Amino acid sequence: MKVIKIGAVWCPGCLVMRPRWREIEDEYLWLETEYFDFDQDSEKIKQYHVDSKILPLFIFLDKTGKELTRLQGEPSKKEIVALLLKYQNQ
Repeated sequence: MKVIKIGAVWCPGCLVMRPRWREIEDEYLWLETEYFDFDQDSEKIKQYHVDSKILPLFIFLDKTGKELTRLQGEPSKKEIVALLLKYQNQ
C-alpha cells in the first residue's frame, strides 16, 4: 500500500500534519508515501482530482495503485494508523 500526501506551503493544516506523518513513517517502516505540492506538482496530481479547498489530502492506494480511501484535513494519528493497519496488505 502507498499513501499519496498532497499539500501546499500556504496550507496551515499541511504544516500541522508534517510532524504527525514523520512520526508515523518512522514507526511504520513498511509504509510507502509520496508527497506532492499542490502548486509545484499540479501535473502529477491532476489524476487525483484535487481541489485546493480540501488540503491537506491523503490518498490511500493499494499495491496496484487503485484508490482505497481518502482523508482530508488534520486527521489524528490514531485515525491514520487505523487505516494503515486496515489496508496494510492491500
